[in-house]
Amino acid sequence: MYRFLLTTRWLGFAALMLALAAAMVGLGFWQLSRYHERSSVNARIDAALRAEPVPVGQVLPVGVAPTAGAAWTRVRATGRFDAAHQVLARDRSSDSGVGFEVLTPLVLADGSAVLVDRGWLPAGPGGAGSVPAVPAAPDGQQTVIGRVHLPESRPDQPLTSGGQVQVRRIAPLRLAGALPYPVAGGYVLLDEPRDLPFGTIPADHENSALNAGYVVQWWAFALLTLIGFGWAARREAHGADRFDLAELYTDHPDAPVSPAI
Repeated sequence: MYRFLLTTRWLGFAALMLALAAAMVGLGFWQLSRYHERSSVNARIDAALRAEPVPVGQVLPVGVAPTAGAAWTRVRATGRFDAAHQVLARDRSSDSGVGFEVLTPLVLADGSAVLVDRGWLPAGPGGAGSVPAVPAAPDGQQTVIGRVHLPESRPDQPLTSGGQVQVRRIAPLRLAGALPYPVAGGYVLLDEPRDLPFGTIPADHENSALNAGYVVQWWAFALLTLIGFGWAARREAHGADRFDLAELYTDHPDAPVSPAI
């Protein structure tokens, strides 16, 4: 009944279906590896949030970009805010809409500085590009605790509008020309003390659940491909049987009629 599977046409069809199923299984394993990678990043973020803060100088070197492993490390820094060289990051989205993140340099005892992202503010009354009224940074020596954020990719050229330096992408080293002191290559998202007028910037957790869904999807497609081949083969086999029986009754018209015909 299934001898037709050994024909060239069906052997080629079987090879194609097996190749497609194997490719889909491989894509599923690739998505599974991405799931584990993203889950590992999320676990590192969560562990960092619970860890004791370390001195900022141990994680954020001055004048060079930090390593990838520095991301989301909790750090502690002591210095004085320099509001005169404050930077606004525009077109920043949050659950409340589009606004600005306020980055104020914290000048350390050695004369270098680290940019502290004090949080998010909604745009002013004039629309999404309207600069809001920024609360003044606290005076005197301050100790802050926050999470390290790596410099963002594809930084733009800083521009000055109304005496205020603005950027779209936050890359501290790109701002070095606008600051009178050396600056750390990453910046710090402020956690403590909480600056109440500002919205907190959340950690960038990876969407590992999306990859888990893709794993199930690709493996389901692989299974359906093999089931589809089996269904096509069975249909061909049963179709061939019906054809042979019909041919038999055509050759012998005196044979009794079968209800299956």
